[in-house]
Amino acid sequence: MKSPVVKRSIVVAGHKTSVSLEEAFWNGMKEISGLRNMTLSELVGEIDSNRQQGNLSSAIRLFVLDYFRTRAMPAAATDAPRPQA
Repeated sequence: MKSPVVKRSIVVAGHKTSVSLEEAFWNGMKEISGLRNMTLSELVGEIDSNRQQGNLSSAIRLFVLDYFRTRAMPAAATDAPRPQA
């Protein structure tokens, strides 16, 4: 059975590194970088410079999760049932 984790090389701050992520996270990264008009390397560099702890792959997963969760919040708030008066 093929692993859902895909390992790719990427240049971050001028240094080549490998990042292992599930395809869904790679796709999320591509979408985010496209919306921000930046390269994947630039986005990963931003994530890398802002991470507090853990490895880069984990930091990317948390970033992508937070990005899409934040985008979904306004829609969820407007869809929520309103209390009866």
